[in-house]
Parts: sequence; C-alpha cells; structure tokens
Amino acid sequence: MKLESFKSILAKAIMSGIMIGIGGIVYLMVDNKYLGGLLFSFGLFTIIQCGFALYTGKVGYIPENKPIYIREVLITLLGNIIGTGVAAGLARLTRIGTTLQERASAAMDTKMNDSVLSQIILGLFCGLLMYLAVDNGKRCKQSGSDFSFVFGTAVPVMVFIFCGFNHSIADCFYMFAANPTFKGGLYVLTVAVGNALGGMLIPMMKKLFDKQ
Repeated sequence: MKLESFKSILAKAIMSGIMIGIGGIVYLMVDNKYLGGLLFSFGLFTIIQCGFALYTGKVGYIPENKPIYIREVLITLLGNIIGTGVAAGLARLTRIGTTLQERASAAMDTKMNDSVLSQIILGLFCGLLMYLAVDNGKRCKQSGSDFSFVFGTAVPVMVFIFCGFNHSIADCFYMFAANPTFKGGLYVLTVAVGNALGGMLIPMMKKLFDKQ
C-alpha cells in the first residue's frame, strides 16, 4: 500500500486546523454557549465531508493500523497546529481581534491553571467523544444516512464543549488567539496525550473483545 505523501497529509491537516479555528472563533464570539457549541461542530462536519486530516479524528485509529500510521498522525498534528496558528493570526488582524484575544485569554488562563492530571482526564473524555463523532461520520457516509451523520457529528462536539472537556487542536487555536507561550504549548501537548488515550479506548477494548 502506497503511503500518502507528507505534503498531502500536511495540506489536509492545515485545512483542518483552519476549520477548527473558525469553529473556535464562532464559539468565542457568540454569547450564547449553546448556540456556540452547535456552530462549533460545523468545523468537524466540514473536515469529515471534505476528507481533511484532524489529529483527534485520526489518533484513535492507531490500534487498528500498522505502526507506520503513527507517521500520519504526527504529520496531522503538525499541520493542525500550523492551521490553527494561521486562523488565529489572521483573525487577530481584524476588527474582532481584540475581543477574540480577550476571550481566548480568559479561556486559556482557566485551562492552563488546571492540574496536569485534570488536563489529561478532560482530554481523555474529549478524545473518546471525538472518536465516536468521526467514526459515526465515516459509517454514515458509507450508508448514506445524512441525518445520522449531522446528528452524530454535532452532538459529541456539543457534549465535550458543554462539559468543559479539553480538545488539543481547539485549545491550540485559543492559545494562538490569546498569546502563544511555552506554557501554553506544553498544555496543548499534555491535552494531546489525553486525547490520544481517549481516542484509542474503544479500539483497544474492541481488540480485547475480539480475543475472547
């Protein structure tokens, strides 16, 4: 099986980062958090529809693939970081930039001042939900079930937002929209570990069930 090129994965990952960034913008700028949570899910919906590459959508499939797949996941993470940085940088140049920066800073202060254990656990829960959202999207695209596709994609995203779970790529956007710092970078990587643990939970359980 031919490996997808670095440039191809990176390009799709950058686009995913930009889409998550747009989701982050609408969430921060809308005062109603319920509406913001619903609109944020547009980013993931678009990513699945267009076949872009999102770290939290790919990392859960590591147990189901050969070790070389980790290369794709790492390139995706890199591209997502670049994409969120581009989205945040451009947004900060606009008339909404000041408001966006203030709200992103408030969000990141809360997240970064949390304990490492809490950051990982909240990341784990988010990773589990993102795996379910992406897996549902793939199944619904295959079966042509449009309603289930929209519902199954939007609801897990809304759940992780309303519960305050940590999404490494969304948080990466918030970090860039606020002020990029070394501490913020460490926080994003910590959450990425939690997302990976949560994303791989169901696939690992399936492997154990299959062995029985």
